Amino acid sequence: MKHYLERTADVLHAQGSGPAGLSPSAAAERLAAHGPNALEEAKKKTLLQRIWEQIRDPMVLVLVAAAIISGAFEEVADMVIILLVVVLNATLGIIQENKAEEAIAALQKLSAPYARVRRGGSVCDVPAAELVPGDVVLLEAGNAVPADLRILETASLRVEEAALTGESVPVEKTAEPRPANGEDDVPLGDRVNMAYMGTNVVYGRGEGVVIATGMQTEMGKIAGILSSTEEEKTPLQQKLASL
Repeated sequence: MKHYLERTADVLHAQGSGPAGLSPSAAAERLAAHGPNALEEAKKKTLLQRIWEQIRDPMVLVLVAAAIISGAFEEVADMVIILLVVVLNATLGIIQENKAEEAIAALQKLSAPYARVRRGGSVCDVPAAELVPGDVVLLEAGNAVPADLRILETASLRVEEAALTGESVPVEKTAEPRPANGEDDVPLGDRVNMAYMGTNVVYGRGEGVVIATGMQTEMGKIAGILSSTEEEKTPLQQKLASL
């Protein structure tokens, strides 16, 4: 469902919610069904695993063999230089692998620790990890958006979305549905009636209903791509390995 094209009443109905939000029991059931509103951590490799992945490369094995042969013939200088190249290559490879983990960790830091929600008609603060689809979230200046929301009400609400779209100017939000205009889809930056996890409210206030949590959010999809991306060898590396 493209929530930004739908009226707020239709979005609430689709989420099984209403202006008063979910009941505490319904929220607990959905939390059990959907899981926590958090980004999954990529499976971390041990240092020994990373080192082994670096030295098992055919070209590295050739260099190690060359170092051993140089040592056997008492060519100490050659042996030291070759081993330095091997160590440098392994170190750079390990550093590159760490970058993906650091990127995911940075995304997790963008998540809000708590969120103000309306449940059963009462306003309360809950851990952001316990948000579920259908929760009605209250936003005000200074808040981090805790999940992907369809905006229900606004009062001069502006959200800074640079972390997601790269747009440095805060976006003014509205509760009105986007006109279809025959479009198959609307670019992320133009969905002015949506607010996304990892963005920040810089002005005004508003309300929104949660339509996605955790890895189903736009930020979660980015984290999923980062954690699943495998390093590919360049054509030169492939030819050298074949040789």
